[in-house]
Amino acid sequence: MEQKKDALRPKLFKTIKNYDGKQFAKDVVAGIIVAIIALPLSIALALASGVGPEQGIYTAIIAGFLISFFGGSRVQIAGPTAAFATIVAGVVAKQGMEGLVLATLLAGVFLIIMGVLRLGSLIRFIPYTITTGFTAGIAVTILIGQLKDFFGVTYQNGESPVESIEKMEALIANVSTFNWQALVVGLVCLAVLIIWPYINKVIPGSLIAVFVGIAMVSGLGMEANTIGDLYTISNKLPQFTMPEFSLTAIQSVLPDAFTIAILAAIESLLSCVVADSIIHSRHNSNMELVAQGIGNIGSALFGGIPATGAIARTAANIKNGGRTPIAGMVHAIVLVLVLVVLMPYAALIPMPTIAAILFMVAYNMCGWRTFVHVIKTSPKSDIAVMVITFLLTVIFDLVVAIEFGMVLACLLFMKRMSDVTNVEGWKYIDDNSEDENAIDLKEVPANTLVYEISGPLFFGAADKLLSIDLGKKTNCLVLRMRSVNAIDATAVNSLETLFEKCKEKGITIVLSHVNEQPESVLRKSGLYDVVTADNICPNIDAALERAAQLSE
Repeated sequence: MEQKKDALRPKLFKTIKNYDGKQFAKDVVAGIIVAIIALPLSIALALASGVGPEQGIYTAIIAGFLISFFGGSRVQIAGPTAAFATIVAGVVAKQGMEGLVLATLLAGVFLIIMGVLRLGSLIRFIPYTITTGFTAGIAVTILIGQLKDFFGVTYQNGESPVESIEKMEALIANVSTFNWQALVVGLVCLAVLIIWPYINKVIPGSLIAVFVGIAMVSGLGMEANTIGDLYTISNKLPQFTMPEFSLTAIQSVLPDAFTIAILAAIESLLSCVVADSIIHSRHNSNMELVAQGIGNIGSALFGGIPATGAIARTAANIKNGGRTPIAGMVHAIVLVLVLVVLMPYAALIPMPTIAAILFMVAYNMCGWRTFVHVIKTSPKSDIAVMVITFLLTVIFDLVVAIEFGMVLACLLFMKRMSDVTNVEGWKYIDDNSEDENAIDLKEVPANTLVYEISGPLFFGAADKLLSIDLGKKTNCLVLRMRSVNAIDATAVNSLETLFEKCKEKGITIVLSHVNEQPESVLRKSGLYDVVTADNICPNIDAALERAAQLSE
């Protein structure tokens, strides 16, 4: 049964068995509503990523359809997301569109491999503090990137900064070009985005903000750049394009491809978990990774950008009755019609309106309440990991942030494990002791030392074995290992060193209560046979009896 549950089988094939007209109608309605929500977001996220507005729509169409068709979730809606904006912008600036296509293709391959190798469950090993830190960092970078358009600032000499710090420096240097009319358009649209959900929760506020922005610029004649002023709009259907492959090109985009794959895996599986909690279902994480890989490969080949599961759009799908992958496929088909019919009108959308929409996206994804909660309630080391990841994301980029954050988190984890691993000798109380608990103590044979080891024995704590004081009259050393649940090669090496040290002094080592994993490692290393089966006892009483025999 477990094998069936984890089989690489799309949810569509399972849900279609009991599908009926009633659910189809709900899925169609949900798909249309999600498409309306996705339209302005896809355009805004494409512009934030440094590509043309139609490429955001291409991504939502191609990746959205493929990920719904092959996905491991009933309700996941995929497309361009804010998490990728800064990564994509950086790749486009350094590698061009060819580099982005290649990086997205490689990321898709990585995702498929992760799914086939059943690595979906391993995503949980990325610490919560790192995901919280880089999510907040991405939100800040998106906000910084939109300040220029929100305030109507114009960069001189064709400046096109990529890093957040560079963008802030350019903004300050060109603050004299500030356009108050663009700011008014942006503020009004931002107000609409904040207030509208309290008025109507069916029609997305982003769509209303687009109409308001167009009315202010085209209708009232307010001066502000529009998408058409800065970009060439195309309503052509996605065209298949095969990139040129070369070893040099692959090597140059490999780090970005890996980051895209990891981020796509994290965000899509987080979205699936959130969706599961709402509809009381269970997604197939490995199939979802394969679908994400297929979707990103398809997006890259048809002019799109990286895609992943979008939590907000997935939640909107659920809220409006979507319960099968059909809803996500309908959402993609509706966007095809929008692309062909309405895309030319996207040229009228003011850039301050796009900035306002992305401000709200950044606010909704930043998780500032979670950030503050972690700072108030978590250990200092966890806070340090989160804050450092956040700062590195803003100052440098997500690749550096994730790499450094993971290394730091692993080092802190090893430090904690080392701290909880103890090698302590028993305290010895003579027969005349007035200790009220003395009656419960074990009787230790003469010239015998007993050391109790607790916690995992790994390379971070293995040296504690070598700190054991053997004494001058000792002829038997009992190591009680009932609390050792795991042991690694470094610890085995330390045990071998301790054994040789004891052998030189004529001391016999007796092991007590060796658990399954440590026993397996000791057998494989050969140390089990060196110690001999007679000196490996099931419990402390048997070990003390063996020590008594050796002292005779």
